[in-house]
Amino acid sequence: MNNEKYVIGVDYGSDSVRSVLIDALNGRELASSVFYYPRWKEAQFCIPADNQFRQHPLDYVEGLEKTITDILQKAGTDAAKAVKGISVDTTGSTPVAVDKSGTPLALLPGFENNPNAMFVLWKDHTSVKEAAQINGHATKFDTNYLQYVGGIYSSEWFWAKLLHVLRVDEKVREAAHSWVEHCDWIPFLLCGGSNAEDIKRSRTAAGHKALWAAEFGGLPPEEFFASLDPLLKGFRERLFTDTYTSDVAAGTISAEWAERLGLPADVVIGVGGFDAHMGAVGGQVEPYHLSKVMGTSTCDMLVAPVADIADTLVKGICGQVPGSVIPGMMGLEAGQSAFGDTYAWFKRVLVWPLENALADSKVIDQATAKKLIEEVADGIIPALSKQAEALPLNEELEFAIDWFNGRRTPDANQLLKGAILGLGLGSDAPRIFRALVEATCFGAKKIVDRFNEQGVPVKGLIGLGGVAKKSPFIMQMMADVMNMPIRIHKSEQTCAIGAGMFAATVAGIYPAVEDAMEAMGQGFDAEYHPNPERTAIYAKRYQKYVNIGGFIEQTA
Repeated sequence: MNNEKYVIGVDYGSDSVRSVLIDALNGRELASSVFYYPRWKEAQFCIPADNQFRQHPLDYVEGLEKTITDILQKAGTDAAKAVKGISVDTTGSTPVAVDKSGTPLALLPGFENNPNAMFVLWKDHTSVKEAAQINGHATKFDTNYLQYVGGIYSSEWFWAKLLHVLRVDEKVREAAHSWVEHCDWIPFLLCGGSNAEDIKRSRTAAGHKALWAAEFGGLPPEEFFASLDPLLKGFRERLFTDTYTSDVAAGTISAEWAERLGLPADVVIGVGGFDAHMGAVGGQVEPYHLSKVMGTSTCDMLVAPVADIADTLVKGICGQVPGSVIPGMMGLEAGQSAFGDTYAWFKRVLVWPLENALADSKVIDQATAKKLIEEVADGIIPALSKQAEALPLNEELEFAIDWFNGRRTPDANQLLKGAILGLGLGSDAPRIFRALVEATCFGAKKIVDRFNEQGVPVKGLIGLGGVAKKSPFIMQMMADVMNMPIRIHKSEQTCAIGAGMFAATVAGIYPAVEDAMEAMGQGFDAEYHPNPERTAIYAKRYQKYVNIGGFIEQTA
């Protein structure tokens, strides 16, 4: 065991947290464990109709302890002794109000059940008004403070969420000392931090979501925020100036957490990052290849040499930040607000009649009814995919626009809504599902087109995440729509593996994360190639998507 060097990658997703124990010498996954957030699973603190999605910090803390102790137990009693580092990725922008000690307010007496004192999940769109005000306000300044975030600020991001919470909740406003991203708080927690000023802020989160840029000397000036709303006066100085790439150590594990997890006292904790950015690393991103992390939403990452990008600014994306993916490279981010979430929405629509009809059934008991509903729900997407794939492709099929959770990129607009068109009496569930899948693929193509149009060529596609691994139907359609091959990474845990690669770097096992990628990368196990005949039909339908989308946007 003395020659073993293990690392732990912790991946916080929208529904669960997963920890993976990895052999840092070859990338072999030794054990993994997943923890579904219990409060989130019960839909506590969420109001979907109002676009409110909040997560309690206890879900995160309990999941951290449960998954790490579980993987160490699975790997054997001596495994813990070989752990050298831990790195964490999270969803984002998912910030929370904290007091001076860096403690999220929801962990303090009086705030336990206050959604505004909890983490505001990335897909929470309660701050649409605030985002619009930030966009309008930015035009009043000689310096374009939105230039490195694609020119449009989103309600999914740091400042819009902060301003909204300060406006709607006086109690939180008075108690909040600072505003902290989920990916920054977990490393701070593991290191035993007790002063919010000591939190090392992720370059990824700060640059893509909080308007940080080296060219600005940090965040935009106090005047920018105080003149936007007096409630923001003084908040900037309680935030940060410096940011750190994820190959930097946040610190060493605290004695408390070392004991709770059963780990050595010298385990190094890395600066955190966002799931898609670390997922791109775990998926062995290559320059000018778009790494698509496909889950509830998509996050599309592209890296390129900083010198190549020079003064090129891609409009309408989620930012471009040096070092946000790989230190020394420019990281560019885009994505779709709903991808797997679109399919999950349609499944809920189909299951609703069954759930409600069986609630009062006199034929079967409730326990049996519950099992039946679960069985049907689990089989819906595979069954829809099989039948949708068998449909002959033509220009007249049902049609959809994929903005069911607004539009992230290109050109963020969370007020936009999805649409399904061309319905007739022959339209059934497989045909509608096919249209929804096609719409999400068209949305993905719009992103590739934007990069190409603005001088950053997309030379290849890499598929990562659950949808990429589980749905050949969707991936083949993606290749056909894009008219480009798409390679699927072998690992099902690319985000956690990417975090593990950074953990191996901060622990000194590798001098740079590129070296960790080469040693620990697992390669690719599938590749989908476009079908020329289908590509030609999709090209015509894509133009229809562009035209109808433009009409919907004009009339929204």
